[in-house]
Amino acid sequence: MARIAGVNIPTAKRVIIALQYIHGIGPKGAADIVEKTKIELTRRVNQLTDAEVMQIREVIDADFVVEGDLRRETSMNIKRLMDMGNYRGIRHRRGLPVRGQRTSTNARTRKGPAKAIAGKKK
Repeated sequence: MARIAGVNIPTAKRVIIALQYIHGIGPKGAADIVEKTKIELTRRVNQLTDAEVMQIREVIDADFVVEGDLRRETSMNIKRLMDMGNYRGIRHRRGLPVRGQRTSTNARTRKGPAKAIAGKKK
């Protein structure tokens, strides 16, 4: 198993797919990394040399914010919105949809399971 950015990436997969297992690297980012390191698209992780793995690590460290740093940055941005008390921050604090979705119906993922209303009978 190759370990890049604190993640064990799968060895049997192609490099461009395996890099996407790292939080913060998607299809475009993985393609950019493979292009910068000049690794063939058909190569698999278990076919990489140690030098190539080091080269991939260096490119990721230089050009991408990944894993723990990215998660920390995201949570700090949400915390900043909540501290400001603006609309988005209040929605985060209450656990409601943030981006304008309706809540009278739907939104069960954000709101959690439906709560029974006491005293209401049919």
